[in-house]
Amino acid sequence: MSGGGAGGRGLQFGVLQFFSWPGRRVPLTTVYRRALERIDLMERSGVYEAVWLAEHHFTPYSVSPSVSVMGALVAARTERLRIGTAVSLAAMYHPLRLAEEIALLDVVSGGRVNWGAGRGNDPGEFQVFGLDLDRSYALFRENVDIVVRAWQDERLTYHGDFHTFEDIEVLPKPLQRPGPPVWLASSSPDAIAWAAAAGYSILMDPHSPHTGIGAKYAAYRDGLAAAGHATEGRVTPMARLIAVAPTDEEARAVALRGAQWTVASMSDPARRRLSKGIRAAAPPKAEHGEHAGQERRSRAERYVDEVVVHGSPERVVDRIRALQEEIGLHYLLCAPLSHSSFVLLTEEVIPKLLR
Repeated sequence: MSGGGAGGRGLQFGVLQFFSWPGRRVPLTTVYRRALERIDLMERSGVYEAVWLAEHHFTPYSVSPSVSVMGALVAARTERLRIGTAVSLAAMYHPLRLAEEIALLDVVSGGRVNWGAGRGNDPGEFQVFGLDLDRSYALFRENVDIVVRAWQDERLTYHGDFHTFEDIEVLPKPLQRPGPPVWLASSSPDAIAWAAAAGYSILMDPHSPHTGIGAKYAAYRDGLAAAGHATEGRVTPMARLIAVAPTDEEARAVALRGAQWTVASMSDPARRRLSKGIRAAAPPKAEHGEHAGQERRSRAERYVDEVVVHGSPERVVDRIRALQEEIGLHYLLCAPLSHSSFVLLTEEVIPKLLR
């Protein structure tokens, strides 16, 4: 199942929109207002294919628990921009409710939904929602299958490992037929191999090093070909954190602040408490005092060097062109680390790349 809605040749751009609340320094309403104003600018600029809305729970890292609600706000404010989900945490929903909500968003937006679905990777979320992390991959895959079938079948009959439905008419159907284009968030080798074998298009994460993204993308294309699925014309958004400033030094400072916030969020003690007792990949170890600050800074500096695209507009143009050559980048899913980064990206970087 190939992701569409971003057709055409050449480099394309979208924005991965987080709703971060660092330090809770401003009212949360201000976070949402600023994000929606950014989306208005994306609409006016004409250089972005879609805004992709992030879903997270129980963390100020991104306070947006419903991409359907936020997507409806975006639909009411825009006419051209496509509305992506990056991602709907499909394992945490009843699949028919999820199919209904995304289909409704597609109808009210005039057929502008790009549906990105993911399993989720925060053990705390699974614990709070009462879900079995060990079985979550299987549940996620079944739920995605049900959503797609619910859109396509006039009446749904489904017998799975987790759900059984008999002759259900799921309404509304999406405006896009047979349904919105679908992408699956895939980071681990197993997830990439499964998506390729099943013929799904994928979204690539913002936290892996550039070299890691390139290796995963090559493995994905090899997997598609081995399973007999087309590779040409398939759109694979690659999320990258972006810091742009008038000078390279200023941009690195923006990148480092963003990296420090990200590293601190991922090692937040509240997340570790929620995750206690759940079998999963171990979170970063708790550190204390001066050593903790040094460790976070070291990790953040590595993050800046290996993950974040940063620099003056000219340097960022060159770096993005290099990533086109080095890893096959063709859809840059931008996650700007500051508002000024977003403005410079929109006004001074992307126009040069589209010439």
